[in-house]
Amino acid sequence: MSDPVYLAVALDVPLPGLFDYAHDVPVAPGVRVRVMFGRRAMIGMVWAVRQQPQVAPDKVRAIESVLDDLPPLPDDWLRLAGFAARYYHHPLGEVVLPALPPSLRKPSAYTGARSAGGPVCRADRRPGGRQPRHAASAPGTVAGAEAAVGSPDAARGQAPQLTAHQQAALARLQTLLSGGHGVALLHGVTGSGKTELYLRLAQQVLAQGRQVLLLVPEINLTPQLEQVVRDRLMPDAAAGAPGLAIMHSRLSEGDRLRAWLRVSRGEASLLLGTRLALMTPMPRLGLIVVDEEHDASYKQQDGLRYSARDLAIWRGHDLGIPVVLGSATPSLETWRHAQEGDYQYVSLPERAQTQPLPDIRLVDTRRAQLEQGFTPQLLQALEARLRQGEQSLVFINRRGYAPVLRCPSCGWVSQCRQCTAHTVVHRASGRRAVLQCHHCGDTQPVPRACPDCGDQDLQPMGRGTQRVEEFLAEHFPQARIVRIDADATRRKGSAEALFAQVHAGEADILVGTQMVSKGHDFAGLGLVGVLNADAALFAQDFRAPERLFAQLMQVAGRAGRRAAGAQVLVQTDYPDQAVYQALCRHDYSGFAQASLAERQDLGLPPFSSQALLTAQAPRLADALDFLLAVRDCAASLPEAAGVRLYDAVPLRVVRVARVERAQLLLESTRRPALHRLLNALLPRLDALAGSAALRWGIEVDPQDI
Repeated sequence: MSDPVYLAVALDVPLPGLFDYAHDVPVAPGVRVRVMFGRRAMIGMVWAVRQQPQVAPDKVRAIESVLDDLPPLPDDWLRLAGFAARYYHHPLGEVVLPALPPSLRKPSAYTGARSAGGPVCRADRRPGGRQPRHAASAPGTVAGAEAAVGSPDAARGQAPQLTAHQQAALARLQTLLSGGHGVALLHGVTGSGKTELYLRLAQQVLAQGRQVLLLVPEINLTPQLEQVVRDRLMPDAAAGAPGLAIMHSRLSEGDRLRAWLRVSRGEASLLLGTRLALMTPMPRLGLIVVDEEHDASYKQQDGLRYSARDLAIWRGHDLGIPVVLGSATPSLETWRHAQEGDYQYVSLPERAQTQPLPDIRLVDTRRAQLEQGFTPQLLQALEARLRQGEQSLVFINRRGYAPVLRCPSCGWVSQCRQCTAHTVVHRASGRRAVLQCHHCGDTQPVPRACPDCGDQDLQPMGRGTQRVEEFLAEHFPQARIVRIDADATRRKGSAEALFAQVHAGEADILVGTQMVSKGHDFAGLGLVGVLNADAALFAQDFRAPERLFAQLMQVAGRAGRRAAGAQVLVQTDYPDQAVYQALCRHDYSGFAQASLAERQDLGLPPFSSQALLTAQAPRLADALDFLLAVRDCAASLPEAAGVRLYDAVPLRVVRVARVERAQLLLESTRRPALHRLLNALLPRLDALAGSAALRWGIEVDPQDI
């Protein structure tokens, strides 16, 4: 018998490094294998072949089975996953396995060991070669996914005539295509026709037999863009048309697997999806488009905390293909790259429909007589639009009925039982109101009396979308009001139905959160009213003004896309704030330059690089003590030169789900110096943690501090 070979396998476990397993023959990197890890059966991925294991040979287990139902993951995908693991300092197995569809990483889907006939996949093969009647359509299996693939819509839409600005922008972007690689910022005002340029670039790439990846920040943006893409780029399937695949987190396991297979096999040439689509293998990838590149939704907030935008740029550079970043309000990082010439800058300064940008006005609320949060000016404007038969949007980025419930007698306010956060009042038709925590999800009934003093006159403080909807229904009984927020769109298909109702003109007033602020083309919208914008002005995070400006610019851009005379009214106690003044002038460039100058003076990103260490434990003191020990350890390392170590502090919301949390910020003006310190520091942290009850995590380029 020949000597075994040793496979270095990546596993989805919170431990660094690879794990050695023995096998009789080499297995290519990128192949999935079934192994035993402790007492658990797990799916892992072969990363390398070793002649000698890194532990004693007699302690190395054998591979249970090699899963050859798919070809090995391609080299460029392995490079992407490897880079993500290194840059974000995350265990490799917790990068490569979660990037696969869930069905491809479940050990329960596979049985038996490797034999001369290959691995046994429960869904594909049965003893004696018999196939179950349902095998061809079993969800979550490779065989079932192939059988259920459908053909795209067949109609082709008519391309609109380009404006002069669009023609010039398209010509510049086409030079990027002909050059083969590079990054372009497509900076276009809302309604300028950025999507039309995406389509024309995609059409050119598809005609070359290449694939296109089109990323959008949120799930609710995919349906309308999917229809546009199908109408324009997907002719009759019999004519050999390229296929379209959709990928986002709300897909069923079977649908996600089918999309992943079609794209990775090259059967679908255009992939439209949210951030998770970035990690899909694409053998002929020729173009990446990141729409609304500034959006915070591109940053994953748990597990591997990666930026899909940043990894898209790396992937484009690695493959030598162009990447187009589109936005009306680019992130300051992207804007700086464009201004310094690292990215090609392409501008669309006017709307494609020749309609002017809406008139943005500030409504000073300091001396106004408010009615349920509405000024007389905003109520009169809503009444006027109703008379004219135009739609209005009331934007408030707070869901629920009211932020807190308060007792006027003793000052008690509703508090989560598990978090240091207030609970939000939520009302549902036909059911009693509840108090819900937006951090841990805990729900409790609204008390009939104050728990502290017994007063039954409990009052809601502030307002959310539900309370705004209720007031508008009372004030404008003739109006058809539609609310779109996370609560109203929980059920599958509900978001699409609500947006279709608005697009069909079956709503007079739309009440919404950030879900409605970007990407949607509401043809009949003549007025946008903004409530409670001031809450973001004085947030602790230095990015708060940038996010507020982008959010308000985006939501203002929903108005007047098909008719002149649109108006945006922003209610504020601080009309002189620079954010609002730049907003009224539609002056992104001026706002960006002033913000960058301020950040440069303070040494903040993008003029520095940051990493955030977080710790959580049953007691806050334990989390803080751990981070203080980490800080001392880091300061003692030679790699700490050039890196600033801040004090360990509690998080803004200290306790979530009965776990208390703290953070330690590391910062350097030189990115390599920061990563050298992290490479030296992180392997020491488990020993410093001591207790299994204490958990720590690392986030590179944090977006919320």
